[in-house]
Amino acid sequence: MASAATAPPPPANLKRIVAASLIGTTIEWYDFFLYGSAAALVFNKLFFPGSDPLVGTLLSFLTYAVGFAARPLGALVFGHYGDRLGRKKLLVLSLLLMGGATFAIGLLPTHATVGAAAPVLLTALRLVQGFALGGEWGGAVLLVSEHGDAKRRGFWASWPQTGAPAGQLLATGVLSLLTATLTDDAFVSWGWRVPFLLSGVLVVVGLWIRLSVDESPVFQAALARAEARGRTPEAATEKLPLVSVLRHHWRDVLIAMGARMAENISYYVITAFILVYATTSAGVSRQTALNAVLIASAVHFAVIPAWGALSDRIGRRPVYLLGAAGVGLWMFPFFSLIDTGGFGALVLAVTVGLVLHGAMYAPQAAFFSEMFATRMRYSGASIGAQFASVAAGAPAPLIATALLSDYGTSTPISLYVIAAAVLTLVAVGVAEETRHRDLAGVADDGGTEASVPAADARSTA
Repeated sequence: MASAATAPPPPANLKRIVAASLIGTTIEWYDFFLYGSAAALVFNKLFFPGSDPLVGTLLSFLTYAVGFAARPLGALVFGHYGDRLGRKKLLVLSLLLMGGATFAIGLLPTHATVGAAAPVLLTALRLVQGFALGGEWGGAVLLVSEHGDAKRRGFWASWPQTGAPAGQLLATGVLSLLTATLTDDAFVSWGWRVPFLLSGVLVVVGLWIRLSVDESPVFQAALARAEARGRTPEAATEKLPLVSVLRHHWRDVLIAMGARMAENISYYVITAFILVYATTSAGVSRQTALNAVLIASAVHFAVIPAWGALSDRIGRRPVYLLGAAGVGLWMFPFFSLIDTGGFGALVLAVTVGLVLHGAMYAPQAAFFSEMFATRMRYSGASIGAQFASVAAGAPAPLIATALLSDYGTSTPISLYVIAAAVLTLVAVGVAEETRHRDLAGVADDGGTEASVPAADARSTA
């Protein structure tokens, strides 16, 4: 039974917490995905001119991958201070960094204006984006997970996860609207800047909402318990959360990284690489490909809370395993449908792929949160999630594009995703079920919370 210090907040307050996390993550992912779509559509022409179109796309996706390289650093820095200072302060900072970098991309001069300095500036701003996103995810999902109760944690914690498809929906929708209303020359000349500049308005709205929420009660209760044992506020927090995570939760970090492989790789193949494959190999127009991703993202947004709720009923692992197996099995039909060149087939391919992806992504927030002790939870969840992104999502569009260039067929790309699915099936298969864990009680032994592995502390609720 939850104590008074950790009892779930009133429904209205919890909904406000969820809304704050969702809006913030939506803006962050809007900024991040906007770059990915622009990388596939225009950056190859504006920042890497003179190259073969496919080579230019590879270079463009290379700057896209650079953003992932900065995400582990963001996870380390934000996780460290998030575990020491609280979740809320760091979430405000991440939103400011991401929004500022995205707005600045909209003002960048192109290669035609400043030459080689253009891709250098673009890469630098992409690094800031990656750094901010590396710190955003852990804080957003923890703020919700630590406010809610165990019985519906999977459902409530899945809502910040819908920020990914919501951001994808918003970014793709704005780009689709612009490409539908502007000529190709106008879009390449100035139209591509509009969605980046809109980020400034979105950040103001996100900050206003995010500043209105309270700090995590589980985090505050952990500090209170430590202070009650005679520890100072400074000593009540882990001096080096990263060290404690690697000492007590190294197995959980590896499981989280393995769980991310199929989820991360499949997502970027389905939503980013498809803009290249559909337009170059299947002969589909840019507008048609964007519209298909737009429709599928709307469905993705709708199914994530449903998958999260199912994980509350049957467990995190069964839902996650279903998604990993499904994505692996879907890859060959996925590309076969795209190859038909029909809009309906394209929508079906992307939608089914994202629905199956949602079965992994929805329980992920609660699953990862439940693995780690409170005073190292931000660090642990962020490290597990973001370090995996360097090997998974970062090179996924790049590897897929290179495989297409070398082999001229989608078969090796399908095998690439299937291999990732097998790795995720193994990682989640050896993990323990976490659905009944009490976040406030994980590793709380009357000493430091780090002294007991999360697997040893369970709720009997």
